[in-house]
Amino acid sequence: MTDDDDRRAITAAMQRLFAGTPLRSSGKLDIVSLAQEAGVKRNKLTHKHTDLKDLFYAQKRTRDGVPDNEIKLREQITALQKSNQSLRDERDRYRLTSETFARALHVLTIENDNFRRDSRNQTPHPSSHSDHPRLVEHLESGTSHQTWRLR
Repeated sequence: MTDDDDRRAITAAMQRLFAGTPLRSSGKLDIVSLAQEAGVKRNKLTHKHTDLKDLFYAQKRTRDGVPDNEIKLREQITALQKSNQSLRDERDRYRLTSETFARALHVLTIENDNFRRDSRNQTPHPSSHSDHPRLVEHLESGTSHQTWRLR
């Protein structure tokens, strides 16, 4: 390989390592992995292509040693954590609403039972037998039960 081939291989290897898509190495952001990824001997990086070595370390420092795919994953994790918290808050609101409805239903059930008990204890009034208007007319007019028909 010529020096230009080595430089192209090293540059391509740097891009793959920072993108988090290594082909020939473990993907660590160090000189050993860079040399393995580029397919060159480590001493070519440390002695011959020191400018590329320095560039690699400079880029590593700006990224805090984190490849691009990990940065994207961290962003996704953050977004998912926010979504998860939003869903938890929504669940809590539904739970509170459900408990409120359960209490209201319980109160209404008790009131309904009280109304039924009270209505059984009252003496019946002729007009309270039915709310059907024809039956009420019949009862109030005093017509015989045998002659009464629904019209």
